Order: sequence, then structure tokens, then C-alpha cells
Amino acid sequence: MSEDVITPATPTPKRMKLRYAGTCSRCGAPLEAGELADYDRTSRTVACVACPARRALPERAETTAAPRHALTPDLPPELEVVDGTAGGSAAREFDRRHDARQQRVQAAHPKIGKFLLAVFDDPQSTTAWATGAVGEQQLGGMLAAIAGPTVRVLHDRRIPRSTANIDHLVVCPTGVYVIDAKRYLDKRPELRVEGGLIRPRQELLLVGGRDRTKLVDGMNKQLGLVRAALADQPDVPVRGVLCFVGADWPIFGGSFIVQGVSVVWPKKLKASLLEPGPLDPGQIADLQWQLHEAFPRQKDAASRPT
Repeated sequence: MSEDVITPATPTPKRMKLRYAGTCSRCGAPLEAGELADYDRTSRTVACVACPARRALPERAETTAAPRHALTPDLPPELEVVDGTAGGSAAREFDRRHDARQQRVQAAHPKIGKFLLAVFDDPQSTTAWATGAVGEQQLGGMLAAIAGPTVRVLHDRRIPRSTANIDHLVVCPTGVYVIDAKRYLDKRPELRVEGGLIRPRQELLLVGGRDRTKLVDGMNKQLGLVRAALADQPDVPVRGVLCFVGADWPIFGGSFIVQGVSVVWPKKLKASLLEPGPLDPGQIADLQWQLHEAFPRQKDAASRPT
């Protein structure tokens, strides 16, 4: 008795305007950025709209196993699933301030400078950078543990024409997450809502009883920049997250949304990043590269504390 053989359907190429220059995989003609072309997500190749589609050849399995962009060398290369160093800018700024203070004190007090440095610690404005670096590094370790083809991470990204930085960018099946790591040891983040009847409703972020709404304002600025960088992909969700490391969270509940920004702890964030969604590994890799170009790695420039 013969058996019917079911042949998998050949994926339909997506017709789109190219974000990068490329080469037609069918005729070899150059394709300019912004030109309409067919993009095959399976082989990661592009082709002229005018070129006839080639018949799939199942017996040549090595064609689909070719390296990413092997047939289109002008397309962007693929980054590692984790790119950048978590907490790098904050650690460098702490070292810079710490060393500068030591030089100032020893220059001003040649005889007792070493004694003064041993007795008096760095000011809070300096130690805050070390605290922030530890929080980013701890969260970076969690992100590295779950990173893979469907969870791609960018650490410590430079915002062009600014001294500020973005702690973490994560691309996963449910979209893009802009994540700011905060380390307020044993202090509880809370949502306070004021107004609503006579005066306008206002959402505030409290941490340890103190108003820290400026953290939300900073995150919303970052979200605006990231959404502008992905303006050609309006269907991709972009979410802002303030992730508090080492905070005093209640046993039940605890996470909340303030002015559109999620306030969570690392384990709660991890669960969100691992949820299934519409983005496939190819789309996730492309988004990671697009964000990498818009927000390159930090090098020697230090970011501004928040």
C-alpha cells in the first residue's frame, strides 16, 4: 500500500522596503536601502521584485543551512545573543570619580592625604555609581542565563548626542523591552495615585516612601527614542520596565504599572521575557541589529546617573 507524501508548503517571501542595501539572490543585482524587494526569512536572502521566484529544491538541504546572509553579504551581520557589558558605564564612572577624589585629596594634603582617604569614604554621589553598576550586573546575569535565538540582549547602550545611556534592551517574541535596573536595597516600590476629582489624576512612584517619579520620566524619554528608532515597524510593541534588584517586595502582588511603565523584580521580568509571541527568531535578530545601530555600545563615555 502506498503512502501519501505531504510536502511542506514553501514560505512566502515578504515584500518590504529594505532597511539595508543588499544583493539579489536570484540575479545578483545590487539593491539599495529603501528599495522594494522580497525578503525570505527562511534563507535570510533578498531578491528583486521583478525576478521570478525560484522553485524550491528539497534535495539540496545545504541551501537552507547556509550561514546567515551568505548570499547577501551587504545585509547586516548577526550579533551575539548578548551584546555589550552590563553596568560597564556605571563602573567606569565610579572608578573615574574615585580616582579623581584620591588625586585631589592627596594634592591638597600631601602629608595626611592617605590618612583622610582611609578614614572618610567616597561621597554618596560617587558610591551611587558603584551601587548602580552592581544592580545592572546582577540583572545582566539573569538576562544572560535566558538569552538565545528568541531572547536577544543589548547591554549599556549609548544614546547619540547625549551623556545618558540605556541599561538594557531585550528583544523577545512579545516585542522590545527597554529595561532600567535599579538597586534600592530593602526599600519597597509603591504606586501612589493622587487627584482624580477636583484636580487631575496623577500617578507617582514611591521607593522607600520617597518620591522617585523622575525614574518614570527618564524611562518614558528612553521609550520615545526607541520607538522613534523603530518607526518603520509600528506593529512591534515597545515596553518600558523599571526592574528593582534587592528591593523589599511583598509576598503577594507587588508589581504595578505607573504612567505606562512596568515596575517589577527580576524573576517577574524573566517570566514576561519568556512568554510566547508573534516574533520569530529571524525578526528578533533583525530588531536586535536595528537597535544596535541606533544605540551603539558604550565605550569610554560615562552615562548620567538617574
